[in-house]
Amino acid sequence: MLKWALIFAVIALIAGGLGFGGVAGAAAGIAKILFFLFAVGFVIFLALGVMAGKKLSGN
Repeated sequence: MLKWALIFAVIALIAGGLGFGGVAGAAAGIAKILFFLFAVGFVIFLALGVMAGKKLSGN
């Protein structure tokens, strides 16, 4: 998901540089949404990993 967010961010930068404001805004919005979804998923899986590690180690 982070890969797609970076792809849309690059598309937004290129479109903005070429003067396509609408396309750049849409691509930037999609990139922002995908990045926040990635960040939320990362935090959730990080917390699950920490809890599973504590359970397996017996602490």
